[in-house]
Amino acid sequence: MSRKYFGTDGVRGRVGQAPITPDFVMRLGYAAGTTLVAREHLPPGEHPAVLIGKDTRISGYMLEAALEAGFAAAGVDVMLCGPMPTPAIAYLTRALRLQAGVVISASHNPYADNGIKFFSAAGTKLPDAVEHEIEARLDEPMGCMDSARLGKARRIDDAAGRYIEFCKSTFPNAFDLRGMRIAVDCAHGAAYHIAPKVFHELGAEVIGVGVAPNGMNINENVGATAPDALRRAVREHHADIGIALDGDADRVLMVDGDGNLYDGDQLLYVIARHRHAQRPVAGVVGTLMTNLGFEHALAKLGIPFARARVGDRYVLEMLIEKGWLYGGENSGHILCLDKHSTGDGIVSALQVLEALRARGETLAQACQDLTMYPQKLINVRMSAGFDWKSDPGIKAAAAAAEKALDGNGRVLLRPSGTEPLLRVMVEGRDGALVTAQAEAIAAAVRAAAEHH
Repeated sequence: MSRKYFGTDGVRGRVGQAPITPDFVMRLGYAAGTTLVAREHLPPGEHPAVLIGKDTRISGYMLEAALEAGFAAAGVDVMLCGPMPTPAIAYLTRALRLQAGVVISASHNPYADNGIKFFSAAGTKLPDAVEHEIEARLDEPMGCMDSARLGKARRIDDAAGRYIEFCKSTFPNAFDLRGMRIAVDCAHGAAYHIAPKVFHELGAEVIGVGVAPNGMNINENVGATAPDALRRAVREHHADIGIALDGDADRVLMVDGDGNLYDGDQLLYVIARHRHAQRPVAGVVGTLMTNLGFEHALAKLGIPFARARVGDRYVLEMLIEKGWLYGGENSGHILCLDKHSTGDGIVSALQVLEALRARGETLAQACQDLTMYPQKLINVRMSAGFDWKSDPGIKAAAAAAEKALDGNGRVLLRPSGTEPLLRVMVEGRDGALVTAQAEAIAAAVRAAAEHH
């Protein structure tokens, strides 16, 4: 069944335009609520309960109220915890034994966007079958329970403290962060009042960056999507390390004391290498975009590697299918399923810091056996319905690039999931060759698209 509203990560869009409008979000709450009521077999008189968290966007107030009304109308109790990281909602939903968790966030997007994503009782993304059921109910008229069966709402006052303790529990008791100066960039987002406390309570001196949200500055020239702010802070304050989260804190990038940036592939390598030295790692999942150098470095350690489709949801699916624990994306989504049910920027940063503390290394030293290959990514516009796979010119250009790389690289063509673009990616040992071949394929795509 095709999805009408749900993308790979819930429902997302520009606030005030369908589907991110108050009336739709209220109906979404009602549809999700009636689905929960139908699926949960609770004792008579008991209501299903959901947790609602949000990031720091100004539209969060409006959408939270709309969702709360929809759930209450369906007979579902609501717990509100205000601005909290996405992975905190996954954790608290599980810890409080609730039926679902809801996050109001558009992650790394600008403030004018927002979205709604759901977590199951187990703290994972909702199964497709449940999302399909919610979609089907969205097309039905909205109703309302009689007064005696309406849901209630209440605030959870200790949500932040609970989650801070959970994050700290993922770092070994034998270690602390004393003597470390850490710059923490929260992107003026959901972790602004959480992440600095986690690292401070573990003993670090913390320099906060992007910790003054005003409803409209989330991700604006700060955070994981704009790491220059963190680099400047690390240099200015002579920090040992810098940590950059995105707006909802499920992604992380890091910067070393010299201002060098480390992406998700490099951080996942540091974690996997350290875990493997303790006990053999069964395997690691990356995506089609994971750097070939990462794959080769894991092979040297004897760690199996598999590629999933792009998207942390697909990485998680493959990890569960294979029974493996570690995976991630170069964008900074990192999954350590021995610590959490979902990608968590703060927890992932703590796993990297554990590896560095245990081995007495810097990030540069931990990555010295990992040689990242140059990658060139070019986005080419194309019209909807263009059959690029069977175009002879594109096929010939891709084949020529494969031949030129001579087994020392990769060619990847994939359509964007959200825009009318074909992403052309070439990767190899020789940067100049990689760029030339990517440009040649992109030119072939443009030529074919024009004739379409």
